[in-house]
Amino acid sequence: MLGWRRNLRNRRLGRDRLLSVRMRAEAARSARMRLAARLSALMAACGVGALLFWYGGAWLQNRLFYENPRFQLRRVEVYTDGVLSVDQLRRWAGVQPGMNLLALDLSQVKRGLELVPYVAGVWVERVFPDTLRIHVRERRPLAIVQVPLPLPGGGVDFVQYGIDGEGVVVPPMDPRLVGMGPPPEPTLPLLRGVGLHEVQPGRKLEHGSITAALGWLKALQRSPMAGLVEIRELTVGDGVLEVVTADDARITFGLRDFERQLLRWREIYEAGLRHQRCIETLDLAVGNNIPVRWRGGETNGIPPAPGRAQRG
Repeated sequence: MLGWRRNLRNRRLGRDRLLSVRMRAEAARSARMRLAARLSALMAACGVGALLFWYGGAWLQNRLFYENPRFQLRRVEVYTDGVLSVDQLRRWAGVQPGMNLLALDLSQVKRGLELVPYVAGVWVERVFPDTLRIHVRERRPLAIVQVPLPLPGGGVDFVQYGIDGEGVVVPPMDPRLVGMGPPPEPTLPLLRGVGLHEVQPGRKLEHGSITAALGWLKALQRSPMAGLVEIRELTVGDGVLEVVTADDARITFGLRDFERQLLRWREIYEAGLRHQRCIETLDLAVGNNIPVRWRGGETNGIPPAPGRAQRG
């Protein structure tokens, strides 16, 4: 009898414990659900707030900057160091008065102008509140190449393309692109030995002979011979550079140490002036007993300059 009562009491206690555990579990679950609901509401509120902040910021930015008439483009100032028309450069830049100065992509304006084969470099800047300033550096050819052009009625004409100091091909200048009258008549030397398939406007010629010829022309501009002679033709071949002047003198250079060879040319040139002689041929690629032929048939050898090697 006592055992039966004890079992009944144990079952009642077990049910009470189970009920208590369930109640605690349900309370914990309810607390977690309330916390999750609060977190969800907080996240939703933050999202809505961020969205409103973003839209509000964009609206405020547009009102203050991109739609503000104060920053409306009114002047496009273009400066160039060459002959290109300022109006043409503005058209190539693709900007018009009335555009928003802050909305302009300056890198795109710069790229658009640098695609023009006559242009070597571009600098673009905003001048607040309403001005865009563009500085253009034009390509300056050092030499020309002649490209044959078949004529419709038969025969061949030659078109002259310029080659600047970087080896970039510059097409003939259309007079309509020039701002200050027609371009001057070309007095640049003719560069021979260039593959005609390589001559394309805006393309950089990287052949070794072309690089050597352009390097010689740059060295000539810095040398004591600058302004004393006019160069008519340049031909690179077989490890030497042959130069023909306007008075038909033929000077041969080695492909290295142009500065020293040009200085030696100046010394021989002045010696000819003192003796009233003109150079007909001169081989500066030779280091010892430089052969020179004076106009009239006389030939002699010039002693080598101190420190010169056998080949220039």
